[in-house]
Amino acid sequence: MPFANAQIKVKSNLKPKAKTEKAPFVWEGANLYFLMTDRFYNGDKSNDVNFNRTKTPGKLRGFEGGDLRGIIQKIDEGYFTKLGINVIWFTPIVEQIHDGVDEGTGFSYGFHGYWTRDWTALDPNFGTKKDLAELVKKAHAKGIRIMLDGVINHTGPVTPVDTVWPEGWVRTEPKCQYSNFDNTTACTLVANLPDVKTESKVAVALPPFLVEKWKAEGRYEKEVTSLDAFFKRTGYPRTPKYYIIKWLTDYITEFGIDGYRADTVKHTDESVWADFKTQCDYAFAQWKKNNPTKVLDNNPFYTIAEVYNYNISNGKLFDFGDKKVNYYENGFTAMINFEFKSDAQKDYTSLFSKYSNLLNGELKGNSVLNYLSSHDDGGPFDAKRTKSIESGTKLLLSPGIAQVYYGDESARSLVVEGTVGDATLRSFMNWDAVNKNPDTQKILLHWQKLGQFRKNHPAVGAGVNTEISSKPYLCSRNFTNGKYSDTVVIGLDLAKGKKEISVGSSFKEGAKVRDAYSGKTATVLNGKVSVDSEFDIVLLELHK
Repeated sequence: MPFANAQIKVKSNLKPKAKTEKAPFVWEGANLYFLMTDRFYNGDKSNDVNFNRTKTPGKLRGFEGGDLRGIIQKIDEGYFTKLGINVIWFTPIVEQIHDGVDEGTGFSYGFHGYWTRDWTALDPNFGTKKDLAELVKKAHAKGIRIMLDGVINHTGPVTPVDTVWPEGWVRTEPKCQYSNFDNTTACTLVANLPDVKTESKVAVALPPFLVEKWKAEGRYEKEVTSLDAFFKRTGYPRTPKYYIIKWLTDYITEFGIDGYRADTVKHTDESVWADFKTQCDYAFAQWKKNNPTKVLDNNPFYTIAEVYNYNISNGKLFDFGDKKVNYYENGFTAMINFEFKSDAQKDYTSLFSKYSNLLNGELKGNSVLNYLSSHDDGGPFDAKRTKSIESGTKLLLSPGIAQVYYGDESARSLVVEGTVGDATLRSFMNWDAVNKNPDTQKILLHWQKLGQFRKNHPAVGAGVNTEISSKPYLCSRNFTNGKYSDTVVIGLDLAKGKKEISVGSSFKEGAKVRDAYSGKTATVLNGKVSVDSEFDIVLLELHK
């Protein structure tokens, strides 16, 4: 069960120690935490049931109470700060269909956030716009960026109480075949998931149900006036994609969110996302102009694409069979990398050199989001959670953006008896184990130390990897941006106890360095340092 106080009791000499000097935030080396809003923490039990959602769902297919207030509580408690997290991405929070559907896997509600009914409203199960404003403000105060999850490709399923959108807006057939570009984009992902006609050039009016809804809520005139202003400013036709782009980018202008993860990207024409990014950039500039005292830095708005089965080895192109698309040139700064979990089976030399070479070569200026488990990948790296220490080491020390899926850091089980399909990946966060289980706390501490090291050093995720030794594994990472430079040395699979580490030319002779993992300090003598610790890992940084 969730608990109020997530403080972890550990021996004082093992507590992770954050550096006092502030490293610049670099998206390409971010430490990102991905959580399912409904499954993380229940901060407000009064909003647990809405819209008469009282049917009995299949196992882990209904709402379970997680909300924005729960995320806020964990921000306040410092949970993310201790993990070194500097970006939080959570599943969509817009209003979901009111009813649910049975897809042959048990009755399901839209707890996951991907079954939109109204892009302009938040689902009361997740919270209010006041909650979202507070969440962004508090996250920013702790140096944490907020990334929302945007869906343009489809609406929610049709139910007895959730009408289908008008014909000019959506198609309800055929189902996608995934063998070429057209039968991957102009189709529905699954049965009863209406596909937005994002390729349409025909203007459409607002859906009658939405007009009726807004009037009942007393905001019809305000919404129409805002839409009129958007279409007048942009000159866009009133086609489905531009309505949705407008509705999604309003969250940037209003709340100052820092990025979007875009859902089901390959199921629309790539031009949709180029236009989306243009309006994201405009909205972010407007927010900065209207909130000059709240601007964190000069980083641009960041966008990450979910192009299912994109691999870093593909470089900048995704191949549909009859067409290749460069999404990096169509609205995205980074792509979710579906290859990392297989690359993580390899040794450190293979893993780190491959990612460093690609990200500092063909993909320079862009990045990938690496993950080992996720909400819809049925083949995670470590489903039974027998390799949680190794998972943390490989994910958090690899070049690229690291995605910590909620519970990776606490060995939350990804095998749940009685579930069907993706539901097994989506259990409630295991706060009880975090609070009481010493084995869980030991794993969490490992992820905290590595996460803080990654956050404090852009070189870890965004730098150039130079191998010093393959066995035991030693490498340096160097990152330079203008006048700022950052260098670290990483040692893995070392001897426990006293160990001598060659640092090559990474640190000057006589320099004082600190092992961020054990907290021990040392001095560079003849290109080497000696560290006496109980661990087989060393994370060296300049001691200031």
